[in-house]
Amino acid sequence: MKYGFVMAYGDARDAAELAPLAESHGWDGFFVWESIWGIDAWVMLGAAAMTTERIRLGTMLTPLPRRKPWDVAGQVSTVDNLSGGRVILSVGLGVSGEDRFWLFEDDPGRKVRAELMDESLEMLPHLWRDEPFEFSGKHYSSRKVAELNPPAPPPPVQQPRVPTWVVGGWPRPKSMRRAALQDGWLPAYVGDGEVTPEVVAQGVEWIRTEREKHGLTMDGYDVVAEGMTAADDPKAADTVRPWADAGATWWIDADWSSLDQAVTRPAAERRLRSGPPRVD
Repeated sequence: MKYGFVMAYGDARDAAELAPLAESHGWDGFFVWESIWGIDAWVMLGAAAMTTERIRLGTMLTPLPRRKPWDVAGQVSTVDNLSGGRVILSVGLGVSGEDRFWLFEDDPGRKVRAELMDESLEMLPHLWRDEPFEFSGKHYSSRKVAELNPPAPPPPVQQPRVPTWVVGGWPRPKSMRRAALQDGWLPAYVGDGEVTPEVVAQGVEWIRTEREKHGLTMDGYDVVAEGMTAADDPKAADTVRPWADAGATWWIDADWSSLDQAVTRPAAERRLRSGPPRVD
């Protein structure tokens, strides 16, 4: 199992300083929150890339339907090259309904956002190939030209695509299939209920069967559990163990209790120095 940490709030300087702290204390991934109006997540990750050598870097998460896929592709490719191929792209539909997330536009609804998500996921591998391509969708399109001037951004180090984790809403087959055919599942629950280790175990088996239908194995496929463990808690691994037993391959430690930088920065330092809650 691998272990990641989310910097709940901070700026690029915080990311540049906290990411190497995570790396030196045995964490496998360092993640930042991507907002619609706020500090740029990919600038933060670029800063983290310059101060680290091993740790994986990513968002938790990118609301892909609210971004232009070509903008996301360029940012991801830039940081993947800068880091030597250490980016993970985590994507979801974005939060519904809450005013604070829809200050500048109206929510087009889950159906439209799902359509935008599917087209973006289809376009991203093309956008990461450094060559013109044709694409015709309901919401996005691309014309193939003889030569791009200026040229397309360099392709990412990781090919054929940067590992992409997708939110899949259990037990919705279409939502789950979207995640199953990418590189990782970020579990969510649709309807009355919550994500539990039992739900994850059921989801993992569903994904395994679905991937087999498409000639895919579970090799290299990630299942991501998110929660919170306290610094210096000798029983922190007990929180993680049921998720590992259910089939999770990553544990993401995230404390969303405060977005006050005066609180989050020292709390992050304490948690990172304690190291990940490793399951034996």
